[in-house]
Amino acid sequence: MATSSDVLRSLLTTTTSFLVDVDSDSSGTDRLLVRSDRSGTMQLYEHEGTGELHELTALVDPVGVAAYIPGTRQAVIGVDRGGNERHQLSLLDLDLARASGPLAAGDLVALTDDARFGHHLAGVSPDGARLAYVSNARNGVDFDLWICELATLEHRCVYDGGGWCQPATGFSPDGRWVSVQRPGPRPLDVDLLLVDVVTGGVRVVLEHPDEAALVEAPAWVDATTLYVSSNVGRDFSAIVRYELTTGASAPVPGTGVGVDAQVVSGAGGALLVIENDNGRSRLALLDSSEHAVRTELALKEQGVVTSHVIRAPQFSADGSTLFYTLSSPRLAGDVWAYDVGTRTTVRVTEGPQPVATDDLATATLDSVASFDGEEIRLFVLRPRTVDGPCPVVVFVHGGPEAQAVRSFNPVIQGLVAAGYAVVVPNVRGSTGYGKRYAALDDTTRRLDSVKDLAAVHGWLASAGLDASRAALMGGSYGGYMVLAGLAFQPELWAAGVDVVGISDLVTFLEHTSDYRRAHREREYGSLATDREFLAKASPLRHADQITAPLFVIHGRNDPRVPVSEAEQLAGTLHERGVRCELVIYEDEGHGLARLANRLDAYPRALEFLDEVLAG
Repeated sequence: MATSSDVLRSLLTTTTSFLVDVDSDSSGTDRLLVRSDRSGTMQLYEHEGTGELHELTALVDPVGVAAYIPGTRQAVIGVDRGGNERHQLSLLDLDLARASGPLAAGDLVALTDDARFGHHLAGVSPDGARLAYVSNARNGVDFDLWICELATLEHRCVYDGGGWCQPATGFSPDGRWVSVQRPGPRPLDVDLLLVDVVTGGVRVVLEHPDEAALVEAPAWVDATTLYVSSNVGRDFSAIVRYELTTGASAPVPGTGVGVDAQVVSGAGGALLVIENDNGRSRLALLDSSEHAVRTELALKEQGVVTSHVIRAPQFSADGSTLFYTLSSPRLAGDVWAYDVGTRTTVRVTEGPQPVATDDLATATLDSVASFDGEEIRLFVLRPRTVDGPCPVVVFVHGGPEAQAVRSFNPVIQGLVAAGYAVVVPNVRGSTGYGKRYAALDDTTRRLDSVKDLAAVHGWLASAGLDASRAALMGGSYGGYMVLAGLAFQPELWAAGVDVVGISDLVTFLEHTSDYRRAHREREYGSLATDREFLAKASPLRHADQITAPLFVIHGRNDPRVPVSEAEQLAGTLHERGVRCELVIYEDEGHGLARLANRLDAYPRALEFLDEVLAG
């Protein structure tokens, strides 16, 4: 008879496939680049027509990003080493990979090769002549914009204005501009820069010097017209039309009303608007000239088509087909295709799913009022086979500028299959609920979000769950929330599972990667001016209050939250005689990217919970 750990292991082997890029051959047949973890790590595959996925890479480390080089049978890929996030870019010969089998590192042509620095793909020009990327090679901190001329492999920096510039949507249709996003001086403050690849001149779209606001990646209609999602001057992001020639802008009617929105452009003036409605995606096609809704696109299940790991949908070159990745609580990520003309949808990829969809739990939406009356939205997944109040895991997302959404999570489903209810809150500071809500945990208001956990705990019994057997689990900032809950609310929580979490906000900021420190200080507070509060809000400084058993998972090469955050906490708890199991993976970074490590870590965490929460 299968144990709960066996079911979790089966769920962990569920494969996901994510859309990366779209191209077409000489006959007009669409080709897709797809990242999939069928081999145990994310490798690159190609799909065309109605065929199967063809594996292109067999690398030691996962493929982080990829793009076609238009007009060629080449692609550029980005790969780091052991999760250190210092990606290097290489060219991959697609025909060679299709003819001889998946390529190893020695079969690639290196475009960058300095492991001291990160290089992140920012786009390929429409004519295939140039590649853009951002890199901190100049000083190890600031990410500048570079251009590589693919004919000569010559590199030149075109923007070095400082800041942690990040890729947006690449080149404009005429190849003149490259878009990058640059953090502003405040939390949740992002500028959109358009950099001229010849002169280095910069245009800032929707400047907002007097407020924190987001201006997202552009969707180009033509060389002078683009659309962006932005919350400049408003609480929720709306779609804004921007004319590059005049600088004129205007919001698209009907967007930005109670939900955040994104936009994708296609041939023939089509716009895809993606609205975030309580952690699920709603899709609608608009006409860029009239802004009239053509049709709403129904998804197989309530889920998401874009997230921090899912690239936004893409149109085929002629605009006839929309390709997207869909992930829902019961569906692992797979690629789908929507025919704009016939309004029909087909599933493009479908990997093995060891546990049937109908056997997985659905997520219901609920809410709870926190200490100050703020409404905290949460998802609830319940086991089918448990009579009476069952133990519960409160699963907290990372970020903090992020949102728990309706996507597939094998660990959550494994917990439910093992008899746990799982509650997934979007505590204050989460995105997706407007600019005001996302700012409620900034800097010295950090502990207000921890108070939200107490409100969730107070709600459990009314929901028919066993509040006396409630554990916290989360990764990254969610790991901090786990530790903060155990330290500041020891009477509430019976156990914790911390994955790559922050134990001390001071030492975290002191030891995180140099390029991340200034960015993180905007959210958490400054070492120079807020050190006293950072210490006050650090679980490690209150470790004498922690009594609940704790399971800690960390990657040795984590560049965001150094492994020392886990080691110092575990050492302190061991000295006090509090049960703390620390598992460190030598070939991982900020999370577990390798199936073998996930198969080791998460069943052990489940067995830990089974033991300490046995009722």
